Amino acid sequence: MPNAPFCCPFRREWSEAQVKDTGSAMTEKTAANILKPGHNCWRISGAERLAFMVDGEAYFSAFAAAVEQARHSVFILGWDIDSRIRLWRDGRPGTLPCELGAFLNEIVARRKGLHIYVLDWDFAMLYALEREPLPLFRFGWRSHRRLHFALDDKHPVGASHHQKVVVVDDRLAFVGGFDLAQGRWDTPEHRPDDERRVDNGTPYPPFHDVQMMVEGEVATALGELARQRWRRATGERLKPARDEKGSPWPNGWNAELENVAVAISRTDPPWEDRPEVVEVKMLLLDAIAAARSSIYIENQYLTSPIIGDALAARLAEENGPEMVLVLPRECSGWLEKSTMGVLRARLLARLRTKDRFGRLRVYYPEVAGLGERFVNVHAKVLVVDDRLLRVGSANLNNRSMGLDTECDLVIEAGDGEEAQAAISTFRNRLLGEHLGIEPQAFAEAVAREGSLAGAVEALNNAQRWLEPLPMESAEWLTELLPDSQVLDPEHPARLEDLVGEMVPEEPAGGVPKGLLFLALLLGALGLAAAWRWTPLSEWLDLQTLQSWGELLRRSPLAPLLVVAAFVAGGLVLFPVTVLILVTALTFTPVRGFMYALSGAMVSALSVYWLGRLLGRETVRRLAGGRLNRLSRWLGRRGLVAVLAVRLLPVAPFTVVNLVAGASHIRLRDFFLGTLLGLAPGVLAITVFEKSLERVIKEPQGGNFLLLAGVLAAVAGVIWLIRRWLRRKQPLGEKDAGS
Repeated sequence: MPNAPFCCPFRREWSEAQVKDTGSAMTEKTAANILKPGHNCWRISGAERLAFMVDGEAYFSAFAAAVEQARHSVFILGWDIDSRIRLWRDGRPGTLPCELGAFLNEIVARRKGLHIYVLDWDFAMLYALEREPLPLFRFGWRSHRRLHFALDDKHPVGASHHQKVVVVDDRLAFVGGFDLAQGRWDTPEHRPDDERRVDNGTPYPPFHDVQMMVEGEVATALGELARQRWRRATGERLKPARDEKGSPWPNGWNAELENVAVAISRTDPPWEDRPEVVEVKMLLLDAIAAARSSIYIENQYLTSPIIGDALAARLAEENGPEMVLVLPRECSGWLEKSTMGVLRARLLARLRTKDRFGRLRVYYPEVAGLGERFVNVHAKVLVVDDRLLRVGSANLNNRSMGLDTECDLVIEAGDGEEAQAAISTFRNRLLGEHLGIEPQAFAEAVAREGSLAGAVEALNNAQRWLEPLPMESAEWLTELLPDSQVLDPEHPARLEDLVGEMVPEEPAGGVPKGLLFLALLLGALGLAAAWRWTPLSEWLDLQTLQSWGELLRRSPLAPLLVVAAFVAGGLVLFPVTVLILVTALTFTPVRGFMYALSGAMVSALSVYWLGRLLGRETVRRLAGGRLNRLSRWLGRRGLVAVLAVRLLPVAPFTVVNLVAGASHIRLRDFFLGTLLGLAPGVLAITVFEKSLERVIKEPQGGNFLLLAGVLAAVAGVIWLIRRWLRRKQPLGEKDAGS
């Protein structure tokens, strides 16, 4: 049930004339524009028509209707793409198939001369547990010759291609937070019992996201962006679409705006000779600074310190803007809760401290009947007054500010009353959805209550409501984790630099820098891999792990089964940390350590020999071109390199093993480096698994102190290993800058 309505501590008397029929306050008119090409946007282009798709049912159907009309080209850029998802959930008349891959195949087969280009981030293989297996086979080798599929690996180590862009005939484009992937389809009702919310046989919780559809010159510009990405990834130069008569605008879709200017803002990390682009970051900072009356945010993450500083500065102003933030109730899965969740809690605590005038409200959407489940807020929306609206792919985390590729669309209303009305109506539509009411009803409540937050609290009801987000995360965990640049990096780092952090130069007589962080990293059970942000909630549930382990414990063949499970897991890219954790929670400490270390070593050696058998070129094609540097670096440094990448997992366990074999590292160096690198972490998990289980279940002071002692002991072992390595072969040799 929602909290009782509160008396808003501030109230602006907004008259009906100010609110108009949309319920938005008229902002002060300023001569200066927020949008500046070359600074906070790439370019500003015209859109003949513009519309918003709120939630997956709307977007998936609009996407399909537009692609069905394509004549020359379709570009699909995504962080994740799954050929098995269904575009319609209620059946569809006609002969077109519902599944994405089959649908695209049928479209190109029917339309002579049409080419469809699907560009996916090439880490799909490394996300095997949550993504479609063998996407290259389903989209590439098995598809029509004019349906082209490629994996894009042209980015720095640890970065991702996060843009979500679809361009049809260079005339129509979609940009926003949606990937054409599993777990995205939903309706605005977010019904707790919706049987259609199932992908690949697995039900998933409600999902909220937003996409913008634009027609005209801005779509042509996005087509240019898509062709640039395709050329980077494949080397193939594609021609722009021919001038086609008509438009692929979906039949029956009304435009929210016509003949409006739309800006494109990007994030693009520096890569080889490609300069850094941080337009998204500059746009967010400029927009927050320009706000007069209100800032409305929907976002999956809120962890970026620079965005936090900008919001905090406005909260500290006596007459600053009201801020209403809608975030997911919590991050998905134990791993994200313990990393991004902690970073979010840290930032929100700062904002609440700065909120001296009571203008900040942070909510999460609730729907009656969801129970422990919650609406996954995945949208990336910013609305400033009725002046600026931004919809795109960028989260409010460090990665989206500088490390991952992002693409946002922005509307600035200026003095245009029609654009102002469309912006405020869209904001009211989103808030109205969360409350189960129409936008006009929310607009009237804003006029009546004098603020967005006041309207929210007045309209909360027993079926749909916005619940204040409580203070999050245990204090001990908040203090434990390093700053956001470690878990949520903003800037690319060379592989050599990442590994160099594990063996830094030390001042004489001083405590080694980074040693405490390294110990905590190991003790946090794989949190170093969290910067890849793999959702592992279903695999890291303690009860699930224990139920698997119970089957092993009762078997007389337990040792062989454990080793076999590690080997099989290594071959299918199953996270080795999860296997170690299952072993630790299943067996006695001594047996758990022996089984886990033996299994991990046998798995590593098996994949190492597979890499040697396949050869370097084959492994390069399988694992991605950017791992060439890892291969060369491992080959040069041998034992030191293997040990370092075990202590800091810059690539998944299996990939390191495969590349090490293909790089022809000596077996002795690989074996010793893997053994020394794995043993401290396995020891920390297995020997003290009972205290570990207590910490996971009940993160209280006494349990944590015991585990902290274990971590200190492990840190001492690692420090000794590092000292030995520094004498053996110090980093910083002549190849360190290559």
